[in-house]
Amino acid sequence: MSEITLIRDCQASVIPSGDLVVLEKGAVVHVTQALGGNVTVRTPMGLFRIASGDLDALGAEAANRYAVSPSAPTSAGPLDEDALWQALKGCFDPEIPVNIVDLGLIYHLAIADGAKGKRVAVKMTLTAQGCGMGPVIAGDAKAKLESLPGVESAEVEIVWDPVWNPRMISEEGRQQLGLE
Repeated sequence: MSEITLIRDCQASVIPSGDLVVLEKGAVVHVTQALGGNVTVRTPMGLFRIASGDLDALGAEAANRYAVSPSAPTSAGPLDEDALWQALKGCFDPEIPVNIVDLGLIYHLAIADGAKGKRVAVKMTLTAQGCGMGPVIAGDAKAKLESLPGVESAEVEIVWDPVWNPRMISEEGRQQLGLE
């Protein structure tokens, strides 16, 4: 866990409520997780998620270390379902170091023709119904999908049926969490 002093004020989401706050310049934060271009930090006030657009508040060295380089399309051909799943694997719950696909949070993915490209519809859940980070995670998934060439729009809906349980975690996710 690395200790960093913020070089400017930055917006952050309180974990687990999802409320937006400003972490002030000069605040000392400890990075606990850096996945998918976002960083989870701990302060004496609790856990916070700093989005990729505010990583520069951590200073140039840390911003470069934690930033995710945009990936090239996986194929030169038309957009396919595999590319969408790969994009979703770049989304993480800020408290769990496993992507939302391997956590078993994605229940449905559909592609339809749009006027200028493909429309993507996703149904996902969360590990707990009271988690205020749901809109933040869903927004991250939407942004990652819409950044793919050929995607006109993406809709990410949070659903609660079926209720998520740990058996939904993939084998790879279980290994990452040390459950196997």
